[in-house]
Amino acid sequence: MRRASVLPMSIRGWLWASLFLWVACICLAPQARAESAAELSREAQSALDRLYQQEPKTRVLGNKAVGVLVFPRILKGGLLVGAETGDGALIRRGKVQAYYNISAVSFGLQAGAQEFSYALFFMNEPAMRYLDQSDGWSLGAGPSLVVVDDSYAASITTTTLSQDVYAVPFGGQGLMAGMGLEGSKITRTQPD
Repeated sequence: MRRASVLPMSIRGWLWASLFLWVACICLAPQARAESAAELSREAQSALDRLYQQEPKTRVLGNKAVGVLVFPRILKGGLLVGAETGDGALIRRGKVQAYYNISAVSFGLQAGAQEFSYALFFMNEPAMRYLDQSDGWSLGAGPSLVVVDDSYAASITTTTLSQDVYAVPFGGQGLMAGMGLEGSKITRTQPD
């Protein structure tokens, strides 16, 4: 009988902790947002340069891409319930063309918080049009997407590029496993 009363307290404690972390993520979300379009443009270009320096093979992607959507800072956190958000800039022909937000809510076994960057390399015009014309792109629908890990990055050549979009996570910091895009939605925004 005593054991039954311990279990509900444990679940209740997890729920309160989960709620606390979820609220903390919501409160921290504005920190993932850039203060201005100019600042976001600078941060995105700097993040892309940093990626090319850390992973030289990704420059092959950049040279072949028709556009690169760079999220210089994505914040992710949660405990059972998780959330992530960040702002990014679309770079085409060396110039920022548009601004986007990425966000997601997830449920399940998860705990912690982290900050990371993402670059999405759009390899053809139809994929680029899909981003431009959709009312928010739910990743997993629309153009084919491949997440590039270290082993995949080592095999990148101009002849092996056959997908619509390549997603490259980088610069992860924090105590949370995974920098995935599952359940993420990308929508066009206009920073101040």
